[in-house]
Amino acid sequence: MTVRTAIGANQDQDTWLSKVPEATAVFWLVKILATTVGETGGDALSMTLQLGYAVATLVFLAFFVVTLAIQVRSHSYHPATYWAVVIATTTVGTTTSDFLDRTAGLGYVWSSALLLLGVLVVLAVWRTVAGRIEYDRIVRPRDEVFYWVTILVSNTLGTALGDFAADSAGLGFERGALVFAGLLVVVALVWRLGRRIPVGVLFWAAYILTRPLGATLGDTLTKPIAEGGLNLNRISASLAILAAMAIVVGIYHFKSRGAGRQSSLE
Repeated sequence: MTVRTAIGANQDQDTWLSKVPEATAVFWLVKILATTVGETGGDALSMTLQLGYAVATLVFLAFFVVTLAIQVRSHSYHPATYWAVVIATTTVGTTTSDFLDRTAGLGYVWSSALLLLGVLVVLAVWRTVAGRIEYDRIVRPRDEVFYWVTILVSNTLGTALGDFAADSAGLGFERGALVFAGLLVVVALVWRLGRRIPVGVLFWAAYILTRPLGATLGDTLTKPIAEGGLNLNRISASLAILAAMAIVVGIYHFKSRGAGRQSSLE
């Protein structure tokens, strides 16, 4: 076996062992659904059930710890576990951001700035410690810790950015969603058209942008009509989005397994 062949084999093994899904179009669709349910679910607990931001954050933080423990103990990618942790980070992000913005009185601008700094610090430390920032081949426990911390902070940041765009910038929920969707398209075009920016940076930029997109979409669905929303029930909307996520993930997972079996037979 040549050195190049050995390297390729190791990369294929890392991809197979990776505990995160490949960043396909389906991945981004499910991620947007997850961020949307994070907004509606977080608001359902803190507002509809009137637990408040602090108590709701503790509830979702406990859910995050449990799902993360299961994810860390697993030895490969399991769709249900992975996306449960993502949903946990989006709900924690929603209530934590709302607590910082409203209860603690930081406001959208300061909380967004501090959380953006937090994301940059985590990525910089990750780069320093590991020598690179991963996004698709998460095998080592060290990278997995950095991966989920980045996601947790970025989803909290995304909530603040979404609220800032909709309220402070005066865009409203629908126009805010269009702005963040447009920024995602720009990132996709940069990736597609011979990018000079490292793909890991583009991935995390897109990951951050999906959160405010989901936040503004969630608010569009559930906020009162007088505030520019559709006034849908938060709990019902959350359950509907969760069902859509489960259907998409399930179909894609079983299609991928079927394609893998067919490839192995050939």
